[in-house]
Amino acid sequence: MTSVAQKLALALCLALAWLLAVPAARAEAVRTENVEAELHASRASVAPGESFTIVLRQKLRDGWHTYWRNAGDSGDPTNVDWTAPPGAVIGPLQFPVPKTIPVTPLMTYGFEGEILYPFEVTAPRNARPGQTLAFAAKVSSVVCSDICVIEDQALQLAVPVAAKGADHPVWAGRAAAALAAIPRPADAVAARITPEAAGARLTLTGGPFTGLAPKDAYFFPFDGLAISHPAAQTPTAGPDGLSFSLKPGGSKDLGQAPLAGVVRIDRAEGPPLAIEIRAEPGPALPGVSGAWAAPTTPATPSAAIPAEAVQLEVTGLAMAALFAFLGGLILNVMPCVFPVLSMKALSLAKTAHAGAARRQGVLFFAGVMTTFLALAGLLLALKGMGQQIGWGFQLQEPIIAGLLALVFFVIGLNLLGAFEWGAGLQNLGSGLAGRADDAGAFFTGALAVVAASPCTAPFMGGALGFASVASPLEALTVFAALGIGFALPFTALAFAPALLNRLPKPGPWMETFKQVMAFPMFATAIWLAWVVAVGAGANGALAVMAAALAVTFAIWASKAFSGALARSIAAGVAACVLAVAINLMLTAQPAQAAFTGAQAWSAARVQELRAEGKAVFVNFTAAWCISCKVNELNALDRDAVQQAFADKSVVYLKGDWTRRDPAIADELARYGRDGVPLYLYFPASGQGPPQVLPQLLDQDTVLRALQSQG
Repeated sequence: MTSVAQKLALALCLALAWLLAVPAARAEAVRTENVEAELHASRASVAPGESFTIVLRQKLRDGWHTYWRNAGDSGDPTNVDWTAPPGAVIGPLQFPVPKTIPVTPLMTYGFEGEILYPFEVTAPRNARPGQTLAFAAKVSSVVCSDICVIEDQALQLAVPVAAKGADHPVWAGRAAAALAAIPRPADAVAARITPEAAGARLTLTGGPFTGLAPKDAYFFPFDGLAISHPAAQTPTAGPDGLSFSLKPGGSKDLGQAPLAGVVRIDRAEGPPLAIEIRAEPGPALPGVSGAWAAPTTPATPSAAIPAEAVQLEVTGLAMAALFAFLGGLILNVMPCVFPVLSMKALSLAKTAHAGAARRQGVLFFAGVMTTFLALAGLLLALKGMGQQIGWGFQLQEPIIAGLLALVFFVIGLNLLGAFEWGAGLQNLGSGLAGRADDAGAFFTGALAVVAASPCTAPFMGGALGFASVASPLEALTVFAALGIGFALPFTALAFAPALLNRLPKPGPWMETFKQVMAFPMFATAIWLAWVVAVGAGANGALAVMAAALAVTFAIWASKAFSGALARSIAAGVAACVLAVAINLMLTAQPAQAAFTGAQAWSAARVQELRAEGKAVFVNFTAAWCISCKVNELNALDRDAVQQAFADKSVVYLKGDWTRRDPAIADELARYGRDGVPLYLYFPASGQGPPQVLPQLLDQDTVLRALQSQG
């Protein structure tokens, strides 16, 4: 054996003997379904009173993420509760620099893969060599993928005490790297936050910000309400530093108060820079404007998770408009629109072979867009006045639902031939005589929107929630995209000659078809009368029936009597009945909700049940929401689901939004929604956010949610 080999062998033997002779810090890894966690010390042994580092290592399952100290629009940061030996001092949890995790239409901040959280620790001064310091940590983390779950783990670490401490051969270096990765303030840095018309500008100069050539940059605020997290920050780099354009969040004092956080700077080579900053209000710093602008990371669809309401921004606007467009397309096949589909089909059949289909398609499109934007404008105006309302808000007023019931009832009478549209209009002016078809096409589009308002299609929830906190122009853009998606199929069909030629030609069949289609209109009127009964009690339903009686009598009298006096008497009788109906509606009282097997929702009740360790399922619904009723029949009221609730002791709560309720409106906004349905499942274990179920439910989806979260 050569002398070099002999020395190497001797060194290895001595190292092995040392490792065997000196007890080392010991820890056991704990593995749950989605997280592997363990504690490690930077020192194999510590001396009394010595400072060292304990690292919490988490390894997340692929496709899962957890959250930074400011989670962004949803989630909660990891929490650690320590049990330490007497006299030991453990510093606070320190977070490495996060990454952006888009969850359309929101933005969250967090981590994926392996995360190292360093804690700075001081050993007890009265510790004696030969003792072992026992540390225990209860770690609770919110981890999310398609769903969000709470992972709780109990970790332990034993650290020997020696007269002279020794570094751990592996974790001394890793702990030092973990500490180095924690963002810290930099010397000679100046930071200002300056109000602007649309928010504020953050400018940074000096120190590491001077002469940068970054690949990308992002500002992460410590305060979760300081800025709009999904808004594009459009960073720019100048010779002396960086600049970010920020939009305000929930606190509404952006630019007026100090702003603290972390700036992450990705470079073409090497690890990112992470600098903690505190910007004071004042004039913008010079030398921070340049030609470079960091690319904006587009949001990508992901699982819906609990969220606070957010501010809209440019890339978010594009995504919200796309989702609204897709939701509008799907809205055409929702059950609430079916009664009006018959009117569209009948109208198209009449005009397909007469060369007027394109004109009818354009007018239908105009009716849809006008009504969508009118509803959106009214919604925004009422919200601007402080009203807590959302999509379908008009049906929260029983008198509006009653009038719509009357409209559908009258349409049904018309389709049966009880009277004809336009006969009276001709006396209003000769200019109206030739516009019956045009007015009908426009009116059909308007009525289709009114009929669609009780439904929320897939993709619509996030888009409407997004629009509810946007600027008026941006909100109208989202509603316009929804209207375009809704109107497009019928309008496109009107411009497709090959498809139009396949439609049957007008003939006697149309009269029969028209009469048959009266009955879906009557069914819709009955449903709306029931909505009134739920929202305004028996007197509300009686008012609708009295109004229907008055209208029917007026129609009959106009045909039965020819004399002016007789018609006047008949009109007076009808007016009296209508007056009684209106008085009944105005004095009606809301009916008491009677949900079989469910308790009434309140935020306090949810907190109370969760404090008791009980699982909770919340169903936000409304009598006028057809999607809600379909989901209840198809999923929630099924025997298998009810049995699963009973087997798992799940408390079922219903939030009834049939009548306006600011508490429910606030809760919907908290989860990024502007209307019902909304389904939340809080598992029995943990205090983190709930799982948000899809807007269209089936039995298997609910059962899987109950099974996946215990």
